[in-house]
Amino acid sequence: MKGLVTIKRLILVVLTIFAIAKVSLSLVESWSQPQIQSRLELYQTNLLLHAAEWQPSKNTDAKTDFTGARNALIGDEPFKAAQKQYEEARKTAQTTQAKVIAKLKENSSTEVALPPDVATQQQLPPIDNPNPEAQRQQLQESYSQVKRLINELDLRLGLLQIQQKQTDTALKTWNNLASRVAQKENQTVPDESLAQTAQVLVGLWSETPRLLPDAEPQIQKNLDSWFRYYSLSKLYQLQQRQDALLSLQSTEQEIAQQAIFKLAVIGGIPGVCGLLGITLLLFLLAQRLIQGKRSLLATNADVPWETPWDWEIVWQVLIVGFFFIGQFLLPVLFGLLQVNPSGFTVRIKALYVLVSYLLMAGGGLLVLYLSIKPFLPVPEEWFRFKFRSNWFLWGFGGYLVAVPLVILVSLINQQLWQGQGGSNPILPLALEGRDNGALLIFFLTASVAAPIFEEIMFRGFLLPSLTRYLPVWGAILASSLLFAIAHLSLSEVLPLATLGMVLAIVYSRSRNLLSSILLHSLWNAGTLLSLFVLGSGSN
Repeated sequence: MKGLVTIKRLILVVLTIFAIAKVSLSLVESWSQPQIQSRLELYQTNLLLHAAEWQPSKNTDAKTDFTGARNALIGDEPFKAAQKQYEEARKTAQTTQAKVIAKLKENSSTEVALPPDVATQQQLPPIDNPNPEAQRQQLQESYSQVKRLINELDLRLGLLQIQQKQTDTALKTWNNLASRVAQKENQTVPDESLAQTAQVLVGLWSETPRLLPDAEPQIQKNLDSWFRYYSLSKLYQLQQRQDALLSLQSTEQEIAQQAIFKLAVIGGIPGVCGLLGITLLLFLLAQRLIQGKRSLLATNADVPWETPWDWEIVWQVLIVGFFFIGQFLLPVLFGLLQVNPSGFTVRIKALYVLVSYLLMAGGGLLVLYLSIKPFLPVPEEWFRFKFRSNWFLWGFGGYLVAVPLVILVSLINQQLWQGQGGSNPILPLALEGRDNGALLIFFLTASVAAPIFEEIMFRGFLLPSLTRYLPVWGAILASSLLFAIAHLSLSEVLPLATLGMVLAIVYSRSRNLLSSILLHSLWNAGTLLSLFVLGSGSN
């Protein structure tokens, strides 16, 4: 019997070392990855540019006049703010480019030319990789992507400079883009196409305009959103195509009005929830000071769970049921089956994510059940799903409080990471997906499957188990940190730890998993709603 225990612990030690190495590597790799928030800000800026073009018609009555709403949403100088946003995005892309070049130098004997405008940027820390050639190819691909991103940003930045009457600066921006592409060998077709579009824009805004024969196809291909509208407007004016210009302007007015509504949704809902959350938080804190142990926040605050198992069971469930299955077993299984999601359509990718998550959740819950089976039946307060209670108020109230807290921490976090640190890989897929079926599948994954599984594991099991060794507040902090780290993105650790603490407080006070599941589901649904609105307005 002792021999079996020793073997079991040895296996757990090996798996723990693997889990720590895997998680550490994933966190370090996320260091050089851009945050989804950086892209979201540009998507929101594109909506703002559309909204700035809206003009009320002479026949618009007071009930449908969006002027006040538009001014409140876009501010006094929307184009100047947009230019600043794109300039910051370009600086972030340059930083990423420098990091990738530094890593290429570390992993290859081939000299990589460092562009002069990024030569002094910081470098990545070394990362050990058992397959240097695969890593080098991945870095080369990343380098090509970020180089293309900088060129795309320059196309758009030049148009914002034109709008701000900085014509000479804009022409210089576009000429530099074309020059960079011309001086490099082995340029990809997308790079050359962007350079051609830059030449088209130079021709449109030169002192003596030049109309290239493929001007409109180039603009349609490489510019979108407001930038396409602004360029085509100039082209149609020079071509004296009045009908096309009027049609374009009419379409833009419809898009602009929709953009105002979308900005109101993605800004208004969090704003209202944030104000309600601050009010509720102040009320709860005041009640805690006045009523002490009779306040809502003091409910069950110092009452630990009766935990029948020891630390080894906690260790086993966390390592085997969560990290081993998700980070090793499933990737190996999909590798043996030769499943490669990179070539899938968005809908199939969404289905792949859902199936992967369900398999991980099923395996994790099975490990949890087998681990605690010898201790069944567990005390009544464990894994409680009590419908006839105030779980809805705890869950919804917790969501309102979480909104201003996580937003505040996220703003601080943005300053710390400067657009780097990675993000959940599901978010870019949801952002760029135009498939309603894919969006529904993403919703099922993020707002149904994830809240149920993660709340059972982190709040239902881990948090109460830790109260055997820690006070309730200590268990809340520890479980929240592990919850944040499990998402494998450095930039998300602080915001997710904050969200995790709110989830843990709600569960520890209500002693009902339905409350924390509701909070978690509302949070993920709100995130997906913002992604959907921003993604739908990107073109």
